[in-house]
Amino acid sequence: MILAEKIIRLRKRYGWSQEDLAEKIDVSRQSVSKWESAASIPDLNKIILLAELFGVTTDFLVKDEVVEPDSIGEDKEPGVFKVTLEDAARYSETKVEKSRYIAIGVLISIYSVVPLIFLLGLASGDGAVLGSDKAVAFGLVSIFVAISIAISFFLRSNGFNKSLAPIDGGDFELAYGVRGVFSEKLERSQGAYNIRLSIYISMIIVSVVPLVLVSMFSQSQTIVLMMLVLLLVMVGAAVYLLIPCVTENNAYNLILGEGDFSPIKRVETGRAEKLGAFYWPLVTAIYIGWSLWTHAWGITWIVWPVAGIAFAGLVGLMGLFPRAH
Repeated sequence: MILAEKIIRLRKRYGWSQEDLAEKIDVSRQSVSKWESAASIPDLNKIILLAELFGVTTDFLVKDEVVEPDSIGEDKEPGVFKVTLEDAARYSETKVEKSRYIAIGVLISIYSVVPLIFLLGLASGDGAVLGSDKAVAFGLVSIFVAISIAISFFLRSNGFNKSLAPIDGGDFELAYGVRGVFSEKLERSQGAYNIRLSIYISMIIVSVVPLVLVSMFSQSQTIVLMMLVLLLVMVGAAVYLLIPCVTENNAYNLILGEGDFSPIKRVETGRAEKLGAFYWPLVTAIYIGWSLWTHAWGITWIVWPVAGIAFAGLVGLMGLFPRAH
């Protein structure tokens, strides 16, 4: 493999354009293009800069017979997984792919009660087109079917766990150059991430407004139920978009060991996830049971904001107590 091919390969491995590489070593894009087309070769100083930038030796760059990057002398601790740039990139991509299955499962779970609420709306009022008993029966069947489908997506998401385990387990260290690349990725994506996060959270907040207004100014149960359907549709869409967005950002932070994925925070996050696995199915069961018992769909939605605040309080309370060893 000649120098030109090695530069192309390493540049693409780091996800840089020719302009990006040129900026980092203070040359023109045309110079990089000539190096990669073998029309010219970098001088010695640039070769040294390229070796440092890519985390390889100068021998690897200038000797055609060396086809793999040489070790740069980093010691690997026994039992610690060394994360290369390819490992880190593959991890973040796999993490997002897994999150899409989870997002679909959550979306189906949220939408599972929509047919029941919609049918109850059709069964209410003087001009009811469907009996309430039939509405409940059809609605419950749709919930069971939807939950079964959602569970299948959750189970499919577990198929990614094995490939994610080395990094998710936390016992890893980053190879040379990985921290710089992912710090740059995180910095570049942070602005778009904050905007998207604001939009999705705003969708969840705004979804409550039509239901509140209708509950205040209308006595029609049918209209109230339809506004509840609208609320669930908006919340489901926002959550479906939110999960992969947050997952990608979290994957970058986990690789870097920053934010909520610092060693201490990771312990707290793991405990919160275990709590959430029990807490949210319980809240869902309470919501459905209370709603079916009272048929007060215009009131029972209050379970969700109260549950959200309570969950945040429980997570904060857990943080006050050290983990038992």
